Amino acid sequence: MTPSEIAGTLAELFSADAVNAIAPGSWQIETPDFRLLVLLSEDETWLRVLIPIVPAQQAQPFLEQFLEANFDDTQQVRYAIQQGVTWGVFQHNCSSLVVEDFRDAIARLISLHEVGLDDVFNRLVESRIRQIIQAAKLQGQSLESTMQNLERFYAEGLMGDENQTPQAREETLAAWRRQLERLWSEI
Repeated sequence: MTPSEIAGTLAELFSADAVNAIAPGSWQIETPDFRLLVLLSEDETWLRVLIPIVPAQQAQPFLEQFLEANFDDTQQVRYAIQQGVTWGVFQHNCSSLVVEDFRDAIARLISLHEVGLDDVFNRLVESRIRQIIQAAKLQGQSLESTMQNLERFYAEGLMGDENQTPQAREETLAAWRRQLERLWSEI
């Protein structure tokens, strides 16, 4: 893709007001929901598209899950950390980049931005639930006895928020039950 094709595609995808040429070979797209950067290398052979996801400090507890997502889920885009920010990044050689792949990469980056930490948090939770199931099974516990232990932990205040209402506690325990039932036979 040439710089004029990149600029034209950005104008098609976003309103003209949203696309700002900030320097030769560099564009910034500002919307109420996100800021997207499109940068060409100095020799205009490589394109990089970036979108901020969260501050790196917020992402720190989920680094393993971000790397797993890079391996399993993110397709042509990746998570990266630079200058204290966790970014969604797409890089491609301009000579082999086609408009459809450019459009797809931008859509995928916007999707990563919208999801934020939700997917990596869910990955972390699932890994912890799997650990609980493994420990319970090593101790010879059934699903029901594991669930009873969790209910006891919540009742005794070892788990959950001490200001949690009874309804919220019941909803939390129902979520635990759903996840334990979903994963129990897999482990």
